[in-house]
Order: sequence, then structure tokens, then C-alpha cells
Amino acid sequence: MRTDIFARLDREPEPPKIEIPRMSRTRLALFGGTAAFYAAIVVAVLASTWLVLIDWKVMLFRPYQQWPSLHAFLDYFVVLGQRGPTAVMVAAWLGWRSWRQHTLRPLLVLGVSLLLLNTTVGAVKIGLGRLGPHYATQIGSAELFAGGDIFPSGHTANAVVTWGILAYLATTPTTRRYLSALSATVSLGVGLTTVYIGTHWLSDVLLGWAAGLLILLALPWCEPLIARTEAWILARREQWRARRRLAPALPVTAAAAGTRGGPRSAMVPQRGPAEEGPARERVTPVAPFPGSGPATRAGRLTPLGGPIRPEHGTLSPSGSAAGPHGGTRPSGSRPPADG
Repeated sequence: MRTDIFARLDREPEPPKIEIPRMSRTRLALFGGTAAFYAAIVVAVLASTWLVLIDWKVMLFRPYQQWPSLHAFLDYFVVLGQRGPTAVMVAAWLGWRSWRQHTLRPLLVLGVSLLLLNTTVGAVKIGLGRLGPHYATQIGSAELFAGGDIFPSGHTANAVVTWGILAYLATTPTTRRYLSALSATVSLGVGLTTVYIGTHWLSDVLLGWAAGLLILLALPWCEPLIARTEAWILARREQWRARRRLAPALPVTAAAAGTRGGPRSAMVPQRGPAEEGPARERVTPVAPFPGSGPATRAGRLTPLGGPIRPEHGTLSPSGSAAGPHGGTRPSGSRPPADG
């Protein structure tokens, strides 16, 4: 019994009605406000404003030394923001959702969101090159363009996107509210945990929240591409299945074509009906000589007028030479002289 997603799609080709989020005015306003907040954080860090001073005050406060009893638990909790483990957990859940809803959309939405996350966050990380608190070199400095890769916080942005996808794909308003609260709690906790451990500045976490929220708010713009990708995958699947159905019949047909004419015989080029000239020759299958080995099993070229008559005879089954009139002569004798 097949239990994969495609088997579910085959059993019920008509999927249930799924409401796809649209880019409404409210969502567009939230997107614009979040983008402005994102730009403000970047400018504040570039200009080494009060935000950078807060970063240093929190770092010098060393929260992991103030509350050491939380360290063991938070070391495990922060894994909820790591890209690898969270992607596996959420992909497993969305794979089951795809099987239940008879569509590949949940998995494709996750793939598109992770692609946007890695490209946008990774580009800003590499471009700004900020060092983390543990590697800071000068008190009060923004530590930018120093070869680092912690601004914005990848843990925080990943937690916002991967857990927020669950709320984005919810099918009922009640489920969406509960999942939104859950994803907000997890992403908020992961961001603050990175500040507690000392791996990120506070401004890194603020920018990570904004980066992840921008991706979630922009997903409705990607829905047409996701729909076309799903249709393309299903079309390729049908072509592959059609080739698999035809594949077993091809060897049988080829074998039948090879044995239709009986044993294979040597062939030579044959002149077509529209070709002229005495140099053209046609194919005549020639039976092998009796008693001859594999090296002698070859066809002979014959002109179009008929078979070639032997000039000095052919070999008889007994090994003696046969003359042109059917007579035989000993193998050691010489042919009679003409004239």
C-alpha cells in the first residue's frame, strides 16, 4: 500500500478548498512598517548611536553570569532557532499536512521561505561583517566591517520564519491565532536567549525579528510562483509515470523485431529502386559454407544481374574443389591449362 504524498493525490484528485493569503492592505501596511523599522535599526548601528551603547551595556552586564541557573536549559532551548533541526521538524509536519490536504503547497511554501531567508539574511550578514560580543575589540564600537557574520541574528530570523510558517498555513482563524502566539513566543525566546548567552548584540536580535517578519509578510507575493511550481512538478511526475508504463514493452518489441526474420545473416548495402549504375550492389543473405568456422560466415557481394559464377570452383563438403561444371578434382592437382 502506497503511503506517499503522490498516492494521496492520486486517490482524491480534487483537493479541498484552501484559502490562500492575499496581500491585503493591512498586510501591506505591516510590511511597510516592518521595512522602515529594519532600515532604522541598520542606520542606528551604522551611525553608532544610542542603540550601540545599549548593546555594550547589555553585553557588559553579562546575563549568563547574573542567572547561571538558566544556562543549562537555554542551551537546549536555543536549538529551536537553529536552521537544520527546525527545518527537519517543520518539514516533517508540513509533509504530513501535504498528504492530508492533497497538495504540495505547504512544502513549497517552506522551501521558498527558507530560500528567501538564507539569501536576504546571509547577504546582510556578509555585507556588514559585524563581530559578535565575544569577539569585540573596542568598547563602544559597532564592530562593523570586521569579517563577522552575526548582524542580523540568524537564529532569531530563522525562528520567526520556520515557526511562523505554521501560522501562515493554518486553515482556520482559531488555529492561526494559536499558532501565531506560539511562533511569536518561540522566536522572542530564542532571540533573548542569544543575548543571554552572549552570542549576539541586542540590535542583532531586533534586526533578526524584523528580517523574519518581512519574509512572512511577503509570502503572498510568492503564491503564484508556488502554484506554477506545483503544477510543473505534477506534470513532470505524470510524464515519468507514463515512461515507466511504456518501458517494459520496449525490450519485447525490440526482441520481436530482431527474431522476426529468423537467424541473423550477414548483409551488405542494397541499392534502392531509384538508384542507377552497375556499381550498386544489393543484399543477398548467404548461408555459411558447410564445415566452415565463424570467420567464413559472411555474405558475398553480388551484382544486380544475379549471383556470381565461380571461376575456379568452390569447395565441396569433402574439402575438394568443384569445377565450374560440377566436377571435382583432387586437392593436390593443378587445373587443366586452357587452349
